Amino acid sequence: MAVYTDVSDEDIARFVAEYDIGNVISFKGIAEGVENTNFLLQTDQAPFILTLYEKRVNPDDLPFYLGLMDHLSSKGLNCPTPIHGTDGVALRRLCGRPAAITSFLNGMSPRRIQPHHCAGLGTATAQLHTAGQDFDIYLGNAFGVKGWRPLFESCRSDANGVQPGLEQMIEVELDFLEANWPHHLPAGVIHADLFPDNVFFFPGQDDVSGVIDFYFACNDLLAYDLAICMNAWCFEPDNSFNVTKARNLLSSYGKVRPLSGDELAALPILARGASLRFLLTRLYDWINTPKDALVTPKNPREYINKLRFHQRVDSASAYGLSEE
Repeated sequence: MAVYTDVSDEDIARFVAEYDIGNVISFKGIAEGVENTNFLLQTDQAPFILTLYEKRVNPDDLPFYLGLMDHLSSKGLNCPTPIHGTDGVALRRLCGRPAAITSFLNGMSPRRIQPHHCAGLGTATAQLHTAGQDFDIYLGNAFGVKGWRPLFESCRSDANGVQPGLEQMIEVELDFLEANWPHHLPAGVIHADLFPDNVFFFPGQDDVSGVIDFYFACNDLLAYDLAICMNAWCFEPDNSFNVTKARNLLSSYGKVRPLSGDELAALPILARGASLRFLLTRLYDWINTPKDALVTPKNPREYINKLRFHQRVDSASAYGLSEE
């Protein structure tokens, strides 16, 4: 369970008294997620999500995240909306941590991803990118290409213990990506963490019902967000790539925001970068998460296999689309 900070009944009662959201009926930790402490908070008015921001989140970046959710919600994207206290302030402190309450979204993360889920995701991602174009706060990507080598250096000595030869594999890939990364593609606000557990659907429906967890959101290449989605949604449990899912994702995205020829041509390298990014953060967590922690780190080996697939790709045709 992703609960790093223990919160007592008394702590919750005092905190909620600073809002006009009713009296607390119950609160319980939420298992999904690995970055922050999250609780489902039920009052006599409605359910809410209470988040305590843990050490990996820079408190200086929180106005960006909360402001972005307010902005996207005002544009019609169904995402959590920060709840402001009776003093008008949304970002507060609880148990020594920055904390905020947001609205609760109905829907379910897909347990078994189907092609229609990928189509819905493509549409929602394009809508997010379009809605974020006039958001006026800028935040660079701390886990972008410039951040990968420092992250690698912090854990490279243990890489071969996870898989023999991994240190050299990452070193060679970093050299390639740093030398070839595209820098002149369309950019803007991206979610940067659109994994299935952050995207909701109503059972039996194709459209996304909500998008959550904006705490990796930043400014970066828009097509890089799609590359992250391909890695998270288009591989099967046996690590095979499902081209139908990728085609649905990309074609549905393009119906809302058409991809340029340059973006399509760059997809293989963007997908390699997305694979390396999550390989590195998972490697770091795999090595550094205490054995008795209440959160189970995700295995980095999954992204070794994904990276190897993208290294063999030389055009967008492997993802189900032709370059135009």
